[in-house]
Amino acid sequence: MRQYDKYSFSGHESFPCKTLWLKKGYDFITNGGDFNAVEAVVRLGVGKNMVSSIRYWIKAFGFNNEKTKRIVKYIFDTDEGKDPFVEDIGTLWLLHFLLICTREASLYNLFFVEFQKERREFDRTQVVSFVKRKMAEAGKDSLFNENTVKKDVGVLLLNYCLPKNPQSNEDFSTLLMDLDLLRQMDKRDNTSVRERYFFNVEGKRQVAPEIFLFAILMMKDESDKSISYDMMQELGLIFCMNDLEVIDMLKLLSEKYSDSLAYSDVAGIRQLQFIKKIEAKQILDKYYE
Repeated sequence: MRQYDKYSFSGHESFPCKTLWLKKGYDFITNGGDFNAVEAVVRLGVGKNMVSSIRYWIKAFGFNNEKTKRIVKYIFDTDEGKDPFVEDIGTLWLLHFLLICTREASLYNLFFVEFQKERREFDRTQVVSFVKRKMAEAGKDSLFNENTVKKDVGVLLLNYCLPKNPQSNEDFSTLLMDLDLLRQMDKRDNTSVRERYFFNVEGKRQVAPEIFLFAILMMKDESDKSISYDMMQELGLIFCMNDLEVIDMLKLLSEKYSDSLAYSDVAGIRQLQFIKKIEAKQILDKYYE
């Protein structure tokens, strides 16, 4: 089982990440803003709890991470950013990947990579129980707080699910909702109606090949000459892709970038081989051009 350096399930103040919050947060810290300062409320134009939430989300999406903060600048920079107001679906896929791979918000990696292996359909209680079990297996059961994890699961669902009973347009302003990765349904038994959810593997929007390739480049070690299919399957889970979609994507990439990549399936051993080095930024440039 993969070990986690730490477990973090709080800090968002029960707010999902709103569409413009990452740009607000990026501009704020770029201009020397201090989230602890009194004027942060005025400069960000939100309430005190939302200030804390924005600080949480910019960390969760890798704004302070050495490996990912250059990608954050690539997207959000006011003068040179490729999509500072997140208008392109590819940017949403990219941000979704960053949220999971940074592991600053522990639940997202646990949920999409590990929980999804066990269940495609679930309720909130099953997610909470899964987190409890994983922490116990890692010897961290003393750090588990059921109420905190319950709230975190609720926020994750708000981040990805369309609202069931929307009250205003504000209910549709959550950043990652348009990816359509999770859907809600009601299941009726003899006594009640239960809220159930499922990973939308079949009907979601498709991830662009360049975004998928960028994610591969971010996940692999720089010295790796090939990528195992196990890693490809993990990336498939992150993007809620089934095995056939992953294989089709690898074949497409090896055709599109035949001078740099080769997908092989010999004697049941599947892998992606790198013929020559590819720069992650170069791939993003190709997508955004």
